[in-house]
Amino acid sequence: MIQIEFDDIVKAKRRIANTVYTTPSVRSESLSELCNVPVHLKLENQQRTGSFKLRGATNSIMCLSEIQKERGVVGVSTGNHGRGLACAAREHGVRCIVVMSNLVPKNKIEGIKAEGAEVRIVGNSQDDAQVEVNRLVEEQGMTMVPPFDHPDIIAGQGTLGLEMAGDLPDMACAIIQVSGGGLVSGIAAALKARMSGVKVIGVSMERGAAMFESQKAGKPVLVPELATLADSLGGGIGLNNTYTFQMIRDLVDEFVLVSEKEISNAIRHAYWSEKQIIEGSGSVGIAALISGKVKPLGPTMILLSGCNIDINLHHRIISGEDVDVTSED
Repeated sequence: MIQIEFDDIVKAKRRIANTVYTTPSVRSESLSELCNVPVHLKLENQQRTGSFKLRGATNSIMCLSEIQKERGVVGVSTGNHGRGLACAAREHGVRCIVVMSNLVPKNKIEGIKAEGAEVRIVGNSQDDAQVEVNRLVEEQGMTMVPPFDHPDIIAGQGTLGLEMAGDLPDMACAIIQVSGGGLVSGIAAALKARMSGVKVIGVSMERGAAMFESQKAGKPVLVPELATLADSLGGGIGLNNTYTFQMIRDLVDEFVLVSEKEISNAIRHAYWSEKQIIEGSGSVGIAALISGKVKPLGPTMILLSGCNIDINLHHRIISGEDVDVTSED
């Protein structure tokens, strides 16, 4: 089994400590009452760049050789990885190109541009965008920094697990977002190295959950990329997936999916009950809990992974509208 060593995560924490926030954890009174167990929220939505992706991107940039830094980096993204990569590259004087599909929301594209990266929009899926990334690597010698399936990315995201373990030492359950799997793989590796008996539950959306379908099939498979409020969880896991498919198989105890309506409900709950602005992908853990699809038996921590939602869309949702992004103009 290919694994990320616990020591890799510890080293990543030291490496990125001066540039990445240690985000707070807070007890949710409303969710604790709902579940009859203590429920805490890890507020990674308050991270610089508005999502956890800065951790892995910063660790990856800091691990590059000087030659690689001179030639620049390129990545494919549904938005948050691109923003984290752009920020980390700018702060270390590295040229950065981010390639995305037409499904990425405009606010996330603008956020990446604001960090100084060049943005290229290619095709209707991450797989289409990856073709352009591969061309830039081959023709210009740029270094690809992938969004999830890379040891430096996984170790960087795993630093969240170290913080979560420290914040809730008696944690029985961690509820974590799943897309390509770098986040949940890193967190699960850290938690299970530090805590005995902790259960890690992965959550994704019903529309286009590539890792869920791949785990069900027993191998990486192609899944159509569909419009969803949890847009940052879209995209495939790569048919040649090296790390995250197997790590999730070995380390994640349960995998659940939530609907678009449940995502809307969770965004509303986060705003009105927790005073937190979160994007669709950041809400799926809350969605799994308030829908009853996850019933924790002990102290639980939910990761709020990002806040990069279009503010007009957020206003519509918190005002009571169950938005279906497939019907958007």
